[in-house]
Amino acid sequence: MSYVPLPTVYEREGRTERAWDIYSRLLRDRIIFIGTPIN
Repeated sequence: MSYVPLPTVYEREGRTERAWDIYSRLLRDRIIFIGTPIN
């Protein structure tokens, strides 16, 4: 089994810092990655 690391996005809002995996962060902005062409 291989391990593929996911990029992490760090976001600071005031005194709070959050870490998101890239797919969760994109989903928060309603951006969806499908990965295949749409017919």
